Amino acid sequence: MTSTARALASAYPGALRLRTVGVSRSGRPLWLLSAGRGCRNVLTVAGAHSNEPVGGASAIRLAGEFARDPDLLDALDCTWHFLLCLDPDGMSISERHGWPYGGWGVEGYHRYFYRQEFTCQPEFRPLGGRPAEPLPESDVLVGLLDELRPAVQFSLHGGEAGGTFLQLTRSVPGAARAFREVATNLRVPMEHRPFDGMGWFVEGPGVLVLPGPEPADERDASGFTSETTWTYPMRHGTVTAVVEAPMWAVDSVADPRRTAGAEEHIARVSRTLLERSERVEAALGRGGGPVAAELLPYDTAARELLGVGPGVADTWKSYLADDLGGVGLATTVGNSVSLDLAARRIPLRAAAMLRQALGDPPADPVAAGALDALVGEWCRELETCFGARWLPVRRQTALHGQAMLRLARMLLSR
Repeated sequence: MTSTARALASAYPGALRLRTVGVSRSGRPLWLLSAGRGCRNVLTVAGAHSNEPVGGASAIRLAGEFARDPDLLDALDCTWHFLLCLDPDGMSISERHGWPYGGWGVEGYHRYFYRQEFTCQPEFRPLGGRPAEPLPESDVLVGLLDELRPAVQFSLHGGEAGGTFLQLTRSVPGAARAFREVATNLRVPMEHRPFDGMGWFVEGPGVLVLPGPEPADERDASGFTSETTWTYPMRHGTVTAVVEAPMWAVDSVADPRRTAGAEEHIARVSRTLLERSERVEAALGRGGGPVAAELLPYDTAARELLGVGPGVADTWKSYLADDLGGVGLATTVGNSVSLDLAARRIPLRAAAMLRQALGDPPADPVAAGALDALVGEWCRELETCFGARWLPVRRQTALHGQAMLRLARMLLSR
């Protein structure tokens, strides 16, 4: 990605500029690619989560379009900045074995899975008792937001299996319809009620809006409380749009049909989450001995995931939709499927990371074999029971790019 950005900036020196704006915890550069010279600023942030590489590709693709057709930005009178990878350290861990881009399958993807623990996710700055200092990557992003005061900030994400959705820190008239049109044209299912953003107002299928004019603290199931870099620039009048693009589409998450027995379904998926987490613990067995230093991030993140299950289940069971758009959990087929996927995603991620923490050859072959079996079984389930279908990267990046352009035109024309 960095070499492609360098090549683009070299090929279009009058249209693109590339510079470093800081360094990561391990000293890796944070690159900012800028296009145009308009009066207003737009900021796109990619690579916040190490298991979501597509955002960087989307940023490069859109920057290339701006370089080849400067009129796109001239019409908006803006300068568009791309922070190409907010967490290069986490991304480098995911690339430890090299991603097999040519033949990714659900199981192949999870064999190399890594996602940071909550305190190491740079879009979230710690609050409260300050259990940790803000990450240098977080400080770089906040500094950019204070410097640029962008009219809009885009945060690009990519989940494993499900549908697309949009989170907005302020309601934008017409944004929901525009986003749904983009998804429909690209044949990407819209999450009927996304699992993410449980405290956000449901403005319609696939669109969540932060309730109230003031930013609220974010509290993860682990207990980590933070101020998000999505809500931070609200003090500058910035609107943040979080755009999620699935790697594997599950069409049934968009099913709007009403269901009965929501409480029973929530109880069932909660049991699935807790029982599968117990199966991961049992598979690990005594394989919880010393972990090699370079593999410790996998172990730490996985054990945190195993601990959040009860909190997640409690959130599902206590969810009240009355003030959040009236869309209750498991009241549609689509949301029931989304909850099913979420209940399976957490223990699958934990099993995949714990297996990697054992190393190759594994420190405990018995535990490694048991974890391998779970990962294989649960990945096949996503494909056979949920019909997860690969969404080509060109469509993932098109979803990001087209959504950003449509929303930017709306916000910059006001």
